[in-house]
Amino acid sequence: MTDFTIISKFRNKERVQALVAELRKRGKTCYDFCEIPADPKNPDASPEEQMAIHEATENFYTNPHFIDMFRCDLDGLKNAEKVIMLLPCGNAAHIEAGIAYGLGKHLILIGEPEKPETLYLIFEERYPDEAAFLASLDQ
Repeated sequence: MTDFTIISKFRNKERVQALVAELRKRGKTCYDFCEIPADPKNPDASPEEQMAIHEATENFYTNPHFIDMFRCDLDGLKNAEKVIMLLPCGNAAHIEAGIAYGLGKHLILIGEPEKPETLYLIFEERYPDEAAFLASLDQ
């Protein structure tokens, strides 16, 4: 069991990994989905370059890399006590938030939604940014 898993978009890799590092400095465990490259053939490419290849993948339903990513991310959700959604993020992270809610996970939202949505009420804690969230842990 981990303390946290973070859901966001791979294009937020720098922010996600910075938050993971801060959590780990505080002795917390955290699943980091960004550790799995979006483009396994070019793992050192920028997040934008990796996502361009990732989004152009045909037959993603049967692609072994996509299947592995799916399993790892789902395990990250199942094994976390709390789930943090770091905005902005895309459809996949919103689906993951719904899964986490269905699993009964404690949900935390960091960032401001682009527009009001009633389903953002699934988040038990909300913070405007990473600094505010981290400050809450330090109290």
